[in-house]
Amino acid sequence: MNARISKPMRPRSLRILVVEDDPDALKATVDLLEALGHSPSGLSSAELAIDRYLDGAFDAVVTDVGLPGLSGLDLAGILGRGARIPIIFATGRPAPAQLPAGRAWLRKPFTAGQMARPVGQVMAPGGPASPG
Repeated sequence: MNARISKPMRPRSLRILVVEDDPDALKATVDLLEALGHSPSGLSSAELAIDRYLDGAFDAVVTDVGLPGLSGLDLAGILGRGARIPIIFATGRPAPAQLPAGRAWLRKPFTAGQMARPVGQVMAPGGPASPG
């Protein structure tokens, strides 16, 4: 008898751009994503993110909404003009009634488990679409 042993599939490590103006929150989010097995890169403003963003360089973006200058919503609109990239809004603000496909809302403060849900949905066809 020829039996195959299947190993559980480990989720693919994602390259995630994190945009957060609060240095402590930025470090905590980057550390949390690393602990979840991903490869995050952190920046402190939407303007820096736009300057350094290249289509295809990241699998997803996690951004605060209330950034100084351009907001996370502005950033999503600008990045959405090119290739469609999933965006997770990490904010203390309440979630809107609806989000476009490929967008998720994560209410601060959040746990690793709460972050893992929308990040995992990034891999699903159509990406995240509901508030988290």
